[in-house]
Amino acid sequence: MNEPSVLDCVKSIFKNRASLMAFLKAWWTQADPLSSVEVSSSPEEEAVPAPEPARPEQTSFPWRSLLLLIFALLGQRALEPPDRNAVLGVVFYLAALALAIWAFRRGELAPAPLPRPERQRDPWTVRRQPFFLSLILTIAAFFLLWDLRLFGQEVAWWPTEPNRFNVWNVSVWSLAVALFIGAFWLPVETSASLRARLAGQQEQRSRWAWAVVVPILAVILFFHLHRLPTVVPEMNSDHAEKLWDVFDVTRGQYSIFFPRNTGREPLYVYLAALIAQFSGISFLTLKIASLIGGLLTLPYLYLLGVEMGSRRIGLLAVMFAGIAYWPIVLERFSLRISFYPLFVAPTLYYLIRGLRRQSRNDFILAGLALGLGLLGYTPFRIMPLVVVALVVIYLLHQRDRWIRRQTLFWLLLLALTSFLVFLPLARYAIEEPFSFGFRALSRLGPIERPLPGPAWQIFLSNLWNALRQFNWDNGIIWVHSIPNRPALDLVSGALFLLGAFLLLARYLHRRQWQDLAILLAVPFIQMPSILSLAFPAENPSLNRTAGAIVPVFLLVGIGLDGLLSTLGSERRRVVLGWGLVGALFLLAALQNYALIFQRYNDQYRMNAWNTSELGAVMKDAMRRGVPAENIWAVGYPHWVDTRLPPIWAGVPGRDMAIWGDELANTLTIPGPKVFFVKYDDQATLTLLQTLYPAGEWEYYNSEFDHHDFWILRVP
Repeated sequence: MNEPSVLDCVKSIFKNRASLMAFLKAWWTQADPLSSVEVSSSPEEEAVPAPEPARPEQTSFPWRSLLLLIFALLGQRALEPPDRNAVLGVVFYLAALALAIWAFRRGELAPAPLPRPERQRDPWTVRRQPFFLSLILTIAAFFLLWDLRLFGQEVAWWPTEPNRFNVWNVSVWSLAVALFIGAFWLPVETSASLRARLAGQQEQRSRWAWAVVVPILAVILFFHLHRLPTVVPEMNSDHAEKLWDVFDVTRGQYSIFFPRNTGREPLYVYLAALIAQFSGISFLTLKIASLIGGLLTLPYLYLLGVEMGSRRIGLLAVMFAGIAYWPIVLERFSLRISFYPLFVAPTLYYLIRGLRRQSRNDFILAGLALGLGLLGYTPFRIMPLVVVALVVIYLLHQRDRWIRRQTLFWLLLLALTSFLVFLPLARYAIEEPFSFGFRALSRLGPIERPLPGPAWQIFLSNLWNALRQFNWDNGIIWVHSIPNRPALDLVSGALFLLGAFLLLARYLHRRQWQDLAILLAVPFIQMPSILSLAFPAENPSLNRTAGAIVPVFLLVGIGLDGLLSTLGSERRRVVLGWGLVGALFLLAALQNYALIFQRYNDQYRMNAWNTSELGAVMKDAMRRGVPAENIWAVGYPHWVDTRLPPIWAGVPGRDMAIWGDELANTLTIPGPKVFFVKYDDQATLTLLQTLYPAGEWEYYNSEFDHHDFWILRVP
């Protein structure tokens, strides 16, 4: 007879309420509390898990579910600024919760059934020649990704240098990754039944379905492309750093890690450099690169919805994510932030599907997405821990020992795949650990400043603030958010909480690991913001929590799908349901449009310095014959970043700053000159009038207060 494992004990005790009460009763009476523990069976003894029962067809009108939606919307409306009423919002949400529990217990409201789990034995095969060759090439790439040394001496004839990609190391590294994947990839057999199923799915794509999908896609593209060059209109110092990195790449400096301004990963910079071949080194280049990241997230969000129950969940999740203020504002800010959700989505999708289907290939694809994400954006470094946590959740719900062993082997395979993709940055991290880890560690510990309190208290406070960012307050960072408002719009905020309730209720009822995994993925992915212990005022921040866009809008889709299912499949009710979706989508679109293209854009323009106006004047002066090197902006604290006007003028790579004590040196420089001076820099104005009494002065009136500047033209 098999002995029960610790996992068997835990699962049997918490299987349901009756099991828990039996355990507590046995413990209280000093009987054997483990007498009823079920032992894990062998693969031959354990049956294939039964599929989740389908949602019952609704016949009566689902007034509880529709009323809870109204209460949830009223509750979220009460939490919207500027006229917030937290007490009223909580009251409405509690009423919605009571109705949700009532509807769930009566079988009226339920999430879509999860796909049936599959049981596949891994053949434990590996192609030996590609595997051993990949090991050799990995070792070679490890050395080639830095300057090559033999016995401590540089090899002069080998074309390598520190922190540089070149044809040799990229080729060897790429081939190592390809051979490793090829060594473990299992051939995919397309059976007759699978082909028939795929054909059936194609037949189900009726004309009315496309009539719904195409307008939705058109609205999503409108939100992502509308006024792209002008919203937002100005760059800041972060954009200057990015464009200087892009400029370095266009001049042949192919860095592995870009250490400027606390450092950044290479993937976004190289994509922007590729786009710059067509659009030039400009703000639009960064916007297009960020836009690509945002749009490519949506297909995997759809696939995650399918994996969590239905294509309708995927479509609804994409609908509301595609027009949402949170992801689109991050895109318009035009940094590499959109690469966080871009790689979170496929990592979660392939991992969850791989665990359900017991598919080795899915784990390889998850490792590939994980490795690419680590080349994209610093907060993504939390994702390896998230992957391990989700696998642990799966193992705690899996009683079959051979599946546990198989899953652990695949987790190792996932880790190796991601490490091979991450190899260039891993090599840099070994050589330059402080540069590589400074940005993240400076927020976690007392590198820049002491912790403002006990670490555990700051952590709990940060966790609370991060969890309420969706419905209450998304932080105070104006460059990529509207300070002190929820990260979600009115409709998405209400549906997000409904989706979270549905998964939590089903998990308590059926203990399905996917439900717990999606719920916990939200705070797990928020950890880069939550762990800002040294700078708690920076939490929550929409950039460091951007990866949570994926599970959050997945919950939005699950919540709305659950409401639609309460109406049933009768034709009139289906029409009513999609009419409700249309009304909610329209309400969300109107609010998000106002948030993105009006409030956020106006706020950004008021706070950002008008470097585009300096750039326009500089470009006009160059057209009139003034050399670019004879145009300066006199430095002044907290004024414009003097690297940006040359970018606007089409001459990137130049810093036009000059300081007051250097102005006299310009007298010996031949040719016409132009100086820009901040409107209230009286000392510089007096000095330049003394140096250039014949100069022509012009006061430039900016569209916004306190953004004016003086122009001095010297013939």
